[in-house]
Amino acid sequence: MIDIKLIRENPQKVKEGFIAKEVDCSDAVDRILELDTLRRQLIGKTEACKAEQNKASKSIPAMKKAGEDTAAVFARMNELKEEIKEIDAQLRGVETEYTTLMLGLPNLPDEDLKPGGKENNEPLRYFGEPHKFDFEPKHHVDLCTELGMIDYERGTKLAGSGFWMYTGMGAQLEWALLNYFIETHLKDGYEFILPPHMLEYQCGVTAGQFPKFADEVYKIANPTDDRIHYMLPTAEAALASFFRDEIIPEKDLPRKMFAYTPCFRREAGSARAEERGMVRGHQFNKVEMFQFTRPEDSPAAFDELVTKAEDLVKGLGFHFRTVKLAAGDCSASMARTYDIEIQIPSMNGYKEVSSVSNARDYQARRGNIRFRRESTGKTEYIHTLNGSGLATSRIFPALVEQNQQADGSVVIPEVLRKYLGGLEVIRPLGK
Repeated sequence: MIDIKLIRENPQKVKEGFIAKEVDCSDAVDRILELDTLRRQLIGKTEACKAEQNKASKSIPAMKKAGEDTAAVFARMNELKEEIKEIDAQLRGVETEYTTLMLGLPNLPDEDLKPGGKENNEPLRYFGEPHKFDFEPKHHVDLCTELGMIDYERGTKLAGSGFWMYTGMGAQLEWALLNYFIETHLKDGYEFILPPHMLEYQCGVTAGQFPKFADEVYKIANPTDDRIHYMLPTAEAALASFFRDEIIPEKDLPRKMFAYTPCFRREAGSARAEERGMVRGHQFNKVEMFQFTRPEDSPAAFDELVTKAEDLVKGLGFHFRTVKLAAGDCSASMARTYDIEIQIPSMNGYKEVSSVSNARDYQARRGNIRFRRESTGKTEYIHTLNGSGLATSRIFPALVEQNQQADGSVVIPEVLRKYLGGLEVIRPLGK
């Protein structure tokens, strides 16, 4: 959520930030300012009525003691009571519209980001060299099928299109990747979290996914009451609410954690032939990094998360690039994002395997997450950051395609072999 003080003091700057993000919120900003003024006027009126009501109430005992008639005072108190009721009703309507509009505003992009969409994304650095083959390489779907690693047909049979099922060495390789990510984060001092896979609506509000993107998740209705849960699309939605409505002692910051979860997305699979397989689907595994920091520490925390994501990809031996996203390509709730992109040979280009983002205080305001500054004793909104560390649904096909050999076998990256009993090569079934 954007700070209302910023909107009051410089609405034009706020509008320009949204334009850089390719979102037209000018009318919403103008209406928010109108509602903010009306809201404060109504609060002032109801406070004045209550003050008069209290003053009249305190005068009654003295009037009675002096033998004065109190009928007029009681009549005025009843009038004030009705006035307060009417003002409160108006105020509830104003606050409902105000809150809805405020929650609908995206985060403002950092000022150093280029405006516009993905066409203005900026590659910052490259690591390694693109993979080259001296034979005709296979698509990961064919490789995974021939190696008995993925059963696409039965995955579809069980859950429909956009799902797959890991089998045999595929299941073991998937788990080896997750173990590699988890072990690395533990060594770096991050706390391991296993959150619920079903979340309540407020988690989506805090993370910035709701109300705008509420239709893009899988919802679950509870048959015994009116609560609505949803399947988490990313562990960020859970971790962002970890300290919701809490005040964290400054001495406990930064708080660094990571979570493993399956992720559930309603996004439709691409119709493009090069994206067949597991590049885009409705369920995939991911390890998510998350940090809660003081405002002044969040730039360094962002750099740390980017480096961690890069190091994980380096460890797997991939060629990749790190890309600074333009304002319009950052998600609605993020102020800045860097993507780590690797090459999947069959797709003839780069695909994002990690997004590292800084939400600044946007999520903290939505979730009322604060810390108490030791030097002043005052509370301040915290900064939240997240990064994939990593998702497997694109790492897995890239690994299989880049490490394939002419005989159809796949070489296992050295960092994963200890999780697979020392196995170095996955060979076609029957060989």
